[in-house]
Amino acid sequence: MTTFQLFLLIVAGGVFYLFFKQLFSGNYPKRGVDYEAKVPDDRIGGINRPDKVFAKPRQEVSRTEQLIEMADEAIGKGDLLEARKAVQSALILDENNIEALRREGYLYLEDREYEEAKRVYEKILSLDPNDDIAHDSLANTLHKLGDDEAALRHHQKAIELDGEYAPHYFNYANTLYDMKRYDEALDNYKKAYELDPEIEEAKKMIEELEGKE
Repeated sequence: MTTFQLFLLIVAGGVFYLFFKQLFSGNYPKRGVDYEAKVPDDRIGGINRPDKVFAKPRQEVSRTEQLIEMADEAIGKGDLLEARKAVQSALILDENNIEALRREGYLYLEDREYEEAKRVYEKILSLDPNDDIAHDSLANTLHKLGDDEAALRHHQKAIELDGEYAPHYFNYANTLYDMKRYDEALDNYKKAYELDPEIEEAKKMIEELEGKE
């Protein structure tokens, strides 16, 4: 064996040694084992594909939604002044936000500012004519203003839009009761109580009206 052949044999041996060492070490890319994110928003695609994520990051609540939540908390505490400030701030950011408008209407009703409440509920219905809650709230407001015929139309529209919502029947019954249409009121109190037995006031009104018969 020449010196050159001996050199080639040594080189070949070294190459085989390194190959088998790498093969059995497990330190190489293996088919079927993919990158796994370690945290919910860990990026899989790298900086060139930031849209590729393991899971979508939690959506942040908008400032308008935060203000509406603050208003609800203030209402829960009975702090209507603070609630009004939060609602007004929300409407500055989004004047057509129906949830903020809904709270504004409620606060006007609490303050017995019925014309203002009417304006708000009419605005909601201009944005969404099929908002059954707004129809019901407008009906209550119109009844306070003495426009009972218009109130009845909006009560009926609310029921038409959602016939499974017990408060619609209860509020309709209240308006009918005040109009001394007791038989119709009784029917609607019964419907409200049938849909939701937790409306204790409906049960009391049923007992009162049945006692009149």
